[in-house]
Amino acid sequence: MITVYGIKTCGSVRNALKFFKEHNIEVDFVDIRKTPVDCDKISYWLEHISIDKLFNNKGTKYRTLKLKELNLDDEGKKKWLCDENMLLKRPIIEYGKNKVHVAYNEEEYKQKFL
Repeated sequence: MITVYGIKTCGSVRNALKFFKEHNIEVDFVDIRKTPVDCDKISYWLEHISIDKLFNNKGTKYRTLKLKELNLDDEGKKKWLCDENMLLKRPIIEYGKNKVHVAYNEEEYKQKFL
């Protein structure tokens, strides 16, 4: 089973969901605004991908919170991810056995999911 985490207003999430629908791949979608991701789930993801792939330092929330000024280390980034899910890069996809993919790239999706 494939689980997609994100928000419906995110273009990358919409592209990912469209890709799966067009290829008749069933997914579970978790809207992180309605069902926030807890720190245990973030820790699990970080066992499989780097903090820099998961932490969105280009988004509106990052700028609004002025996090650049804090020069966060990895532990600081993780704490912020646990407290503020809108700092997660999206979409986050869990698939296979202990596999996690972040972001949308059609070519990578074709290789991994088709």
